[in-house]
Parts: sequence; C-alpha cells; structure tokens
Amino acid sequence: MKGLHLLGLNGLLILIFFLSKTEAFAQSPPGVAEFQEVESDIKKFYVALSRLSFVVGAVSGLLGGLRVYNNWQMGRHRVDVEVISWFGACLFLATIGFFLSGLYRVPLT
Repeated sequence: MKGLHLLGLNGLLILIFFLSKTEAFAQSPPGVAEFQEVESDIKKFYVALSRLSFVVGAVSGLLGGLRVYNNWQMGRHRVDVEVISWFGACLFLATIGFFLSGLYRVPLT
C-alpha cells in the first residue's frame, strides 16, 4: 500500500514537471517585445539625433567664436581658457554621434 502511494505520488510529480516544462517553452520572457520596439525606434531616430547634435555643435561653435572675438576686441587678450573651453564643447558635440552609434549598434551611414 505504501509503495503504491509512493509510486502514485512520484507519477503525479513527474506529470506536473513535464506539463510545466512544456508550458515554459511556449512562453516568451516578459518585456522582450518592448525592448525590440524601443531598439527599432532608436535606430529610426538616430540619424535625426546625430544631425541635431552636429547642428547644436555648429551653433555653439559660432556663438563661442563670436564671444571670443568680442572679448579680444574689448581688450581682454587672455582668452586662451575661453577658446579651449568652447573648442572642447564643440568637439564633444561633434563626436557624441559616433559614440552613440557604437552604444546603440547603429551603423554609420
């Protein structure tokens, strides 16, 4: 009687195990579809965002150049730090597109 009860319990556990295993294969992990949708959106908007960073860099460079020229004309001849800071900002904005393409695995076109 004890062996029959143990055999029935083992059979029930094996049946539950196999049923749960087949159900697990039928499901996909949660959030995979959302991640794929976000990835495709980022790839679509990447070109526009990289061009925007170039435009912002160009405008920033023009404003920085005008500001340095104005300071030079006003008699402040020690504008080295200001030139370096504006150049660094423009360089950062110009190269951020390349780093974002590597981060999001978007090919440069």
